[in-house]
Amino acid sequence: MIEARGLSKRYGELVAVDDVSFSIAPGEVVGFLGPNGAGKTTTMRILTGFLPATDGTAAIAGHDIFEDPLAARRSIGYLPESPPLYPEMSVEGYLDYVASIKDVARRARGPAVDRALERCGLVDVRRRVIALLSKGYRQRVGLAQAIVHDPPVLILDEPTVGLDPIQIREIRGLIAGLAREGSGERGRTVILSTHILPEVEAICRRVLIIHRGRIVVDRPLEELQRGGASLEEVFTRATTREGIDEPVAGAGAP
Repeated sequence: MIEARGLSKRYGELVAVDDVSFSIAPGEVVGFLGPNGAGKTTTMRILTGFLPATDGTAAIAGHDIFEDPLAARRSIGYLPESPPLYPEMSVEGYLDYVASIKDVARRARGPAVDRALERCGLVDVRRRVIALLSKGYRQRVGLAQAIVHDPPVLILDEPTVGLDPIQIREIRGLIAGLAREGSGERGRTVILSTHILPEVEAICRRVLIIHRGRIVVDRPLEELQRGGASLEEVFTRATTREGIDEPVAGAGAP
């Protein structure tokens, strides 16, 4: 469902992403981890078509993001770290607007908005102005705009940043539910970037760790934690000198 092959992004002498390759199957929920500046957000922006790669190729649901960008984007629901909300609009009006720019047919737009409102727990605030919502509810609106066109792939960048513990738990449950409720038999494919390791443990079944622009770990979460190792220990080894000097369990492609 997601295929990345040899993706690189350079800014002059700076290499932000360095020969990144991975694939994510339909229905997989994958945690994408790495320290600040490791290349997570750059990789995700390349996959969503918001940023061109210097080298490499990528495809979403079989559509090459460089050769067939419109079809690739229609297959993606993207939640950036700062959701693209219009605070002066109502929740319902905003989602209707997003549905229109994502090419949802006029006749199908109302039902699509209704489904997104229901799935994201926004029915009771559908007529509220977005500026008057709590941060937790604004994050729900961000998720609703990502799924209003019912995409098979969700790409989520720090979806719980800045939320309180109760809101974090609610959004985690919402993401897990959205992954299961996709239109395909196996649910949606989800790639989730976060600094919150318990979030990955609660939602994801596979982990990618990027460090200095390169993938250093690509393994099922269960395999990484075999023998009692915590995800924090695996992450620390993979992103510190200890992990560079010694082989990291689970590093490399399966």
